[in-house]
Amino acid sequence: MDTATAPPTMVPPPTVLPEVLPTDRLLVSGKAVPEIRSGLRRIPVVRNAIAVASVYAQSVGLIALAAWIGHPLGYVVAFVWMGRTHAAFAALSHEAAHRLLFANKRVNDWVGRWVVGYPGFISTDLYRRGHMAHHKEEFGPHEPDMNLYVGYPVSRASLRRKLTRDAVGISGWKNLRSIIKGARMKDFGRHARRILGFQLAFLVVATVLGRPELYLLWFVPWMTSWRVINRLRAIAEHGGMEHSKDRRRTTHSVRQHPLGRFFLVPYNIGWHLAHHVDMGVPWRNLPQMHAELRASGWVPEGLEHRSYPALWRALARGTERSRPIEAPAPG
Repeated sequence: MDTATAPPTMVPPPTVLPEVLPTDRLLVSGKAVPEIRSGLRRIPVVRNAIAVASVYAQSVGLIALAAWIGHPLGYVVAFVWMGRTHAAFAALSHEAAHRLLFANKRVNDWVGRWVVGYPGFISTDLYRRGHMAHHKEEFGPHEPDMNLYVGYPVSRASLRRKLTRDAVGISGWKNLRSIIKGARMKDFGRHARRILGFQLAFLVVATVLGRPELYLLWFVPWMTSWRVINRLRAIAEHGGMEHSKDRRRTTHSVRQHPLGRFFLVPYNIGWHLAHHVDMGVPWRNLPQMHAELRASGWVPEGLEHRSYPALWRALARGTERSRPIEAPAPG
């Protein structure tokens, strides 16, 4: 999407939103016709099981490899990679929240909770509750992530401040503090205690192995680099868009490149417009769903941002906003 002459808004102009639906392959909603949709919605159970195993190979295996090598560079590589690994845990938890990880509902939910959820600081059940509200009406009254999306484009200084807070652990501490406090709550309590229990178990295992400091290779990236990745991904999905029945006005479309797909949007979550058009399509088939949208003309060349850096530059081309003056505290 060419942003050089775009107005100071992230919502695409009507000139790049052609009305071409329905077609012989897509319904007016953008979803595929039933005979095509059945194939797109087929869940690849075996390949998903391999994907779940792979995130543990990346996390446990990478930490073990860094410890075995024992060189500072190995720890640096493990630290950087672990931010991506947390992104992968979150992506698979997202898939489980949509019940697209395994065809069997009970297996899907068990793996979502105990294998990719709680170990990755996520309650898949609570996440599902909020995330379905997000899909039901993006930017609607029950949008759970509104604070992440609104106000763009912002100034470069504003975006830099946000990313700095993420990178130094301020955002991570807020999230961790909410989990710790949540452990005493009635509804969230059992989920928070399970998350904290897994983290304690990881620390105990590392301690028994004589290397308690290795837990930091898991914990510190979650507090820091993962926060940066999560914000950059989130604003690339919906930053500065608006409430609309046309999902091209609620969700960005970004051309996918190997480096971005690996570090920022693993497991095809970068095809986010296709995901919002039909959230019943598992991650393996999102590129095919996106190809259908492109072939129909509903997602023309001019709608897509050419890369994530290009979109982030557009998101940071706004002006500095003055902060509202806070009223003095009573008393």
